[in-house]
Amino acid sequence: MIDCVFCKILSGELPGHYVYEDSFVVTFLSLEQPNPYKVLVVPRAHVETIYDLSDEQASAIFKATVKIARAVRQASNCEGMNLVQSNGKAGQQDVFHFHLHIVPRFFGDGIVLDWDNKPAQTEALRQLADEIRAHF
Repeated sequence: MIDCVFCKILSGELPGHYVYEDSFVVTFLSLEQPNPYKVLVVPRAHVETIYDLSDEQASAIFKATVKIARAVRQASNCEGMNLVQSNGKAGQQDVFHFHLHIVPRFFGDGIVLDWDNKPAQTEALRQLADEIRAHF
């Protein structure tokens, strides 16, 4: 058996405050609530990263995410929202079962997502796009 906190929540071994579920996806409140109503979207099957999702799982996850995001916006009256999804240790993934964070946002809430927003050169962007397309 995999020692995975999300698998334990899904199996009922650990409690979860469920929001929505279907045959592919379960959503529940995160234990960490930087803002109220933060929800995690998790596939029922143990899948470690976004790279491991089937097309069917990915579709179901995003469909559920939109449904939950709309409900969170209504429940919280949030002024914005972040969808956060991390992969691998370098990407700061802390639980190795794919999950997507739905984080309601409010002006002045102190949550910061920050990186350099300086535009890249056109030729560099063209080359990067070519390299990505080469791997489809």
